Amino acid sequence: MTQTLAPPERDRKTRTTSVAPVRRTRTFARPLQYLALLGYVLFLGFPLLFLLSTSLKTPRQLQSGDASFIPDSLTWSNFSDAVTKANLVQAAGNSLYVAALTTVIVTLLSLPAAYALARFKTKLRGLATGWILLSQVFPFILIVIPVFLVLKQIGLVNNPLGLVLVYTVWCMPFALWMLRGYVAAIPVELEEAGAIDGAGKLRVLRSIVLPLLAPGLVATSLFTFISSWNEFFFALVLIQDPELQTLPLTLARFVGAEGQVQLGQLAAASLLATVPSLVFFLFIQRRLTSGLMSGAVKG
Repeated sequence: MTQTLAPPERDRKTRTTSVAPVRRTRTFARPLQYLALLGYVLFLGFPLLFLLSTSLKTPRQLQSGDASFIPDSLTWSNFSDAVTKANLVQAAGNSLYVAALTTVIVTLLSLPAAYALARFKTKLRGLATGWILLSQVFPFILIVIPVFLVLKQIGLVNNPLGLVLVYTVWCMPFALWMLRGYVAAIPVELEEAGAIDGAGKLRVLRSIVLPLLAPGLVATSLFTFISSWNEFFFALVLIQDPELQTLPLTLARFVGAEGQVQLGQLAAASLLATVPSLVFFLFIQRRLTSGLMSGAVKG
């Protein structure tokens, strides 16, 4: 009896001694993981904290070159001056109109095109893929003058619709490339199963493909919106009327003709311009993460 029980007891002791170092490693690794995550969050949030600190400082403290992070005396006048003097609300409305309309148009146009690129194997598929990749490396500064001349002939210079047209062409290749990966990640067998059950092509797309594409549509729409919201170069060339300027152009007006920057108002305006994007990210961060992971499966 003693000889038959010895091997199991020996194996149990071996398993116990092998599990103990793993537990100790996990115990020491968990605080290091949280510490690294905290450092990463502070690294990402430092620019926002710096903008908040600068926006709360008085003009005298900013001109004195005081580099202290915590202001000596708090002031909210920079926020009120940024909103009233620079017409920040109207500029934000112009940016919202241009970015939202661009996002809707790009999503509606790129969705069927991305489905065709992912599902239909034709000779034009390689040409379309090459055009998408080539358009991403082409310097836009080379085409700004031809774009300006063309838009001037059709009356879209100094017009928000001109910006919408340019942003749509600018964001379309990237949206196509992203959505193509999301469509390719959906198994074709699901569509075939719906067709076998008697559903038509439109019914399959509406009931099967679109629900599975929801995370990808959210991610693509978000990147399109943020790109249009932050774009500066084309807006600087195409918009001259102060009443039609977008938010990036309005932020640039805080720099004087002699290079003197109204630092407090600029920090306050930049912080206010960043808040909508952060709030939007907080609401859709789960769908955005799942969309990025699903789009990375196939390409």
